[in-house]
Amino acid sequence: MSGPNNGAVRFFYGTAAGRLCLQALLAAHADRLWAAVLHTRLSRCLIGPYARRHGILCPNAAAYGSFADFFAREIPHLPFDAAPERLISPCDGWLSVHSIQPGSCFSIKNSLYKIGDILQDEALAGQFTGGQCLIFRLCPSDYHHYCYIDDGYQGENHPIAGTLHSVQPLACETVPVYAQNRRSWTLLHTRHFGPVVQAEIGALAVGGIVNPHPGGPVYKGQEKGHFTLCGSTIVLLLQPGAAHLLPRILAEAEGGEARVAFGQWIGLAGDQP
Repeated sequence: MSGPNNGAVRFFYGTAAGRLCLQALLAAHADRLWAAVLHTRLSRCLIGPYARRHGILCPNAAAYGSFADFFAREIPHLPFDAAPERLISPCDGWLSVHSIQPGSCFSIKNSLYKIGDILQDEALAGQFTGGQCLIFRLCPSDYHHYCYIDDGYQGENHPIAGTLHSVQPLACETVPVYAQNRRSWTLLHTRHFGPVVQAEIGALAVGGIVNPHPGGPVYKGQEKGHFTLCGSTIVLLLQPGAAHLLPRILAEAEGGEARVAFGQWIGLAGDQP
């Protein structure tokens, strides 16, 4: 895992003084002020240092109107595995896999999350009992656009207002991040994996989850949307038997995290050998 729990996260979530400061900052909506600054031309000076720190190739930093424009940059023609029976990663990130227990719960760092709390829809959550929860944690250096994992039909988007905690491991151990953070989810009726819920979850300073498609037919590898500013998370909920992950991916992602890339083949449809 690359650089988990940076110094700021260790202070805000690992110390009593830091947690008090974090509560005050969240109550004062300081994240909104910082996000506003990052949308101004003054923030362009941050692009070069940020790109160097995270190893991002950025030969044309001066072309962006703000740091936010740089962060939400598009990379045209990203490849993806087009084989219909292959499950792909919707984004760059670190993947962890969790089984969904009776009661529609899954466990992260000894904490139970109720899918009903994340979706605010208990009936839908119950449809995924016994299935898998795939969590893709994006880092600042990752490409923050994401795609559809299969051909199918998208239902309406369901945005849920919330706060903006970090999604780094220490924060996830301290607070129920995925049930508290700002998020949006939709139900996908996919051709090869059945009903799939995809949820996008914001994080510190991530003021925007941009999902421009209101619903209708979708296609594998087609862009679904993007985040604006800093790290964030995507969650996929799969029903029992819908897919099985490749052994190498599963070995790293159960109890840990596997590094994956946008469009990468990570598993097979459940009816495949």
